[in-house]
This record gives sequence, structure tokens and C-alpha cells, in this order.
Amino acid sequence: MPSKPRAGRRDDILATFVRHVADRGYQQVSLADIANELGMVQGTIVYHFGSKAQLLRELEEAYMRRRMDDLAEIWQHLDAPADRVAATIYATVLMQVVDRDATVATQREVVQLADDPELREIRRMREELIGMLVAELRRGIETGAFRPVDPDIVALQIYGSVQWMWTWFDPDGRRSAEEVAATYVDVFLGGLLVDRYALARLADPTGEIPRLVRAAVTPTLAAAS
Repeated sequence: MPSKPRAGRRDDILATFVRHVADRGYQQVSLADIANELGMVQGTIVYHFGSKAQLLRELEEAYMRRRMDDLAEIWQHLDAPADRVAATIYATVLMQVVDRDATVATQREVVQLADDPELREIRRMREELIGMLVAELRRGIETGAFRPVDPDIVALQIYGSVQWMWTWFDPDGRRSAEEVAATYVDVFLGGLLVDRYALARLADPTGEIPRLVRAAVTPTLAAAS
């Protein structure tokens, strides 16, 4: 007989769900998996969340809020569009390490967001996050810092390429998240900047921007735990 669940198990349930989705994908995870691991009955999960779909909604919403809060915090210390675009790339890549389970879970289940009416709010938040990057790309074009490109397409290219990292990036591998992010910065900003003088600074994995990003996102994650 499973032991009586302790008070405050809601966070345990969600964290376990996130890890299982990251490991195996949403469709392969059942409430029984979570209940068995935590030593509780499935009814406890239903009491807290109602359904597996609600667990996914809460995972996605919490993740998107953390990412928007991260960027808002980081951008308070940066003004130039190139700096903000670089910081966005560093922050997105760094999530593969500092918030890995939630990052992999949400990225591998992005298709779930496509047309599920219950995930409408998460789609809106995702569009808002992408829109923040679009606005900086557009500002860079308007000020003459960036070449005249389509900011909507470039934003999707940046997020689209970085968000597939979960399929190949090894957090324990020989390249750090900052080193990988620096290559993305070099390629994308190398193609955007009219004057490439600042590129070496932006694409330095040990530079000011990646240090600022790591300092900003780590407390955010700790506070959400």
C-alpha cells in the first residue's frame, strides 16, 4: 500500500512529470508512472491537477514565465540591440544546463502547442517571447546596426535552431553551454551586423554578456524551485 502523501506534494508531482516528459515524451508518460515513483495513489495527482493535460499546461506556462522574466531582468542591464540579441541566445542555450528537464520537456512537446485550445495562453506567451526578439531585431535595423532583413523570419530562425539543441547537446560534454551559444552568436550576429567590430566581444563565451546572463538566470530558477 503506498504511503500517505506528504503535505506539499504538488511541486513533487509537477517536477516528476517534467522529468518524465523530458526523458520519454508526453505521450509515453502516465499518471501511474508518477504515482508509483512518488509512492502515492493516482487520485492524489488528479486532486491537485485534474489531468495529465493540466500538468503539461502548468509546465509550459511556468517555463514561459521564467524565460520572459529572465529576459526582462537581463535587458535591464543592456541597451544595444546587438547586446540584447546576443544575450537572448546565451540565455536560451544556457537553459539546456540550468533548467534542463523543463527545457527539454517543453521543446520536445512544442507540437502539442500547435492547435490544442487548452494551450492557447501558452501559445500567446510563446508569441510574446518571440516578439521581444523581433522588436530588438527591428530596432537594430532601424538604427542601422543590422542589415535590412525580415525580423520575423530571423527571430524564428534563431529560436528554431537553438531549441533543437536538446537532440544533440550534452551538458557534460567537452563544450560548455556558453561556448556553444557563442557559435550561434557568431553566426547570427555575424550575418546581421553592418559593422562587425563588436562581434568578437559578443561571441566571447567568457565575456561580460554570458556572465551577466548566467548570474541572472540562476537566481530566477532557484526562486522557482
